[in-house]
Amino acid sequence: MYENSFPSKRYKKTIEFLEDTLPKPAKILDLGVHNPFSALMQQRGYEVINTTGEDLDVDYKVVENAQVEAVTAFEIFEHLLAPFNLLKAVKADKLVASVPLRLWFSQAYRSKTDPWDRHYHEFEDWQFDWLLEKTGWQIKKTEKFTNPVKKLGFRPLLRNFTHRYYLIYAERVKNQ
Repeated sequence: MYENSFPSKRYKKTIEFLEDTLPKPAKILDLGVHNPFSALMQQRGYEVINTTGEDLDVDYKVVENAQVEAVTAFEIFEHLLAPFNLLKAVKADKLVASVPLRLWFSQAYRSKTDPWDRHYHEFEDWQFDWLLEKTGWQIKKTEKFTNPVKKLGFRPLLRNFTHRYYLIYAERVKNQ
């Protein structure tokens, strides 16, 4: 499926990371509405429940009440004003997440037509690590990768060797 889709490299890296860190068949709460990557996780043997569009900055019930082994959040936390509060409220013991990294040569993304499609945060790896540590997570594995684009120019050239995405696997610290 991901071979011929727009985010093919991102999907390939993310599913490989997920399969390496979270054995199947795991029951997952995937933050965000059902999407092509949710379907890919299901095709690969995971039981996936998605959030339904609630405002995760103020409504944490879904992560507090979910009876799941893990929470996944692929390119979600950068859209939240307060990811600290949501991460603190997660009751699952495992977290697999990715965030786009802050790039010195590209400003944070903001859609001019969709009020939800914008990045409030563009993380550096140490910032995301610190956020996870402060909310009771211990990072067990990380991976960064580039996201080249097929365009000409200085910024597209930089995307060939500048890390754009940061994946983490973390476990809830006991006695928190």
